[in-house]
Amino acid sequence: MSTSTVVETQFTNIEGHRIAYQDSGEGEAVFLLHGIPTNKFLWRNIIPSLSKSHRVIAPDLLNYGESDMPSNVDVSINAQARIILKLMDALGIAKASVVAHDIGGGIAQLMAVNAPEKVNQLVLIDSVCFDSWPIPEFEPMLEPGFEESTSVEKFSGILNDFIPNGVYGDNVPVDEMIDIYITPWSNEKGKAAFFRNMRRLNKEYTQAIAGNLKTLSHDTLILWGDKDEFQKPKYAPMLEEAIPNSSVTWIEGAAHWVTDEQPKVVSKLLTDFLSK
Repeated sequence: MSTSTVVETQFTNIEGHRIAYQDSGEGEAVFLLHGIPTNKFLWRNIIPSLSKSHRVIAPDLLNYGESDMPSNVDVSINAQARIILKLMDALGIAKASVVAHDIGGGIAQLMAVNAPEKVNQLVLIDSVCFDSWPIPEFEPMLEPGFEESTSVEKFSGILNDFIPNGVYGDNVPVDEMIDIYITPWSNEKGKAAFFRNMRRLNKEYTQAIAGNLKTLSHDTLILWGDKDEFQKPKYAPMLEEAIPNSSVTWIEGAAHWVTDEQPKVVSKLLTDFLSK
């Protein structure tokens, strides 16, 4: 890993499942929510600078990373939002800012709509929203029989090929990203968990709250890689129009994995915004 700061992983029990998280720094609380197929280490290059001014909590969503991977539990963004709110309670945090990427952004929107009093500021990074997901790249994997007929090795290869398609330019640590993000899925248990996650990728959740976004009073920063092929840049201004106190900042020359592509730029934008 490219960060010099090693943060210990901790665990707590939420709804009978072990949830892994990192907790570092002091000050106002910030939750960092990853998407699919990543995990809490998406934020490994962001936590060192952000934790100088804030208490930073980066969980693994249920069925991701080092959190439990139960075989028969709802892992939709709706369920994940409920679990993150309960994690806040378990950690004694009454209110926190939420910084979220990809499907984590859908979770953050649900948290802000359903429990607005628990959310301070909001940062949506290349976020799912409205009808922007699931992305076409995942659709073949949802075909009947695909999971059963695909070996772990072939499946890992598909994910290995997927990661580089979400970056722009050559100066990105793609091998490190593949190692950190794909390794948890690269066994029978991980493969089964991944497909459970895939089956819960449902745009109905973000479409159901689209009309509620106008009720949000939270200061909101929308960060977007201007070369993102997975969550199309056209959605950033749509979110800005829907959320009253929001503004878009473009990460120029970056695609979907902006925290890996331009960690220093993202860190500074986050620190400046959250320290307002």
